[in-house]
Amino acid sequence: MTETTTTDTVTARRGRGRRPADEVRADVLYAVGDLLLRDGLPGLTFERIARESGVSKTTLYKWWPSVGALALDGYFHAVEDTLAFPDTGSIRADITTQLHHFIELMTTTPAGRLLVELIGQSQTDHDLAAEYRRLYSSQRRELAAARFQRAQEAGQIRPDVNAEVLVDQLWGAVYHRLLIPDQPVDETFADALISNLFDGIVER
Repeated sequence: MTETTTTDTVTARRGRGRRPADEVRADVLYAVGDLLLRDGLPGLTFERIARESGVSKTTLYKWWPSVGALALDGYFHAVEDTLAFPDTGSIRADITTQLHHFIELMTTTPAGRLLVELIGQSQTDHDLAAEYRRLYSSQRRELAAARFQRAQEAGQIRPDVNAEVLVDQLWGAVYHRLLIPDQPVDETFADALISNLFDGIVER
């Protein structure tokens, strides 16, 4: 049994003739996501991506301003299913599930180390910072806020609660520990965050 490479998979998908732009873009993101999760960010270049995806560097430069921006886009698509927000009808159960998945991804896989590295680079790279907000953080924030808003509509959360702040309270706390690793980031931490948020901290 032979191992299927990224190039083999993309070639099989490519077919013959001129393809729609969305299909070409999907091939690029698939190849980038595979490279990032396998090898990480070092060594990722437009030349390598073009070779692996079968898409010209001219096309890559037209769609993405930098390799960092393309890395973020590929990363988002690679982890999109893993970090999806379930909707079982219980907001507490669903947020617990998603936060556990997020912490597992960030602490036990190359994807987590990669995102921390990209966040670090974005502190000194204005273009990368802008792309980080556009391609990753804003989309993740919107998905989380939308789940909280559905819970508000279902009467599970007070209507006056700011969903955006809830996102900062939970995932912002995780990012803080990831970037300043003085304390562990694990499911126990996630459960404590959720307990403080849903049960409150005022003595009753």
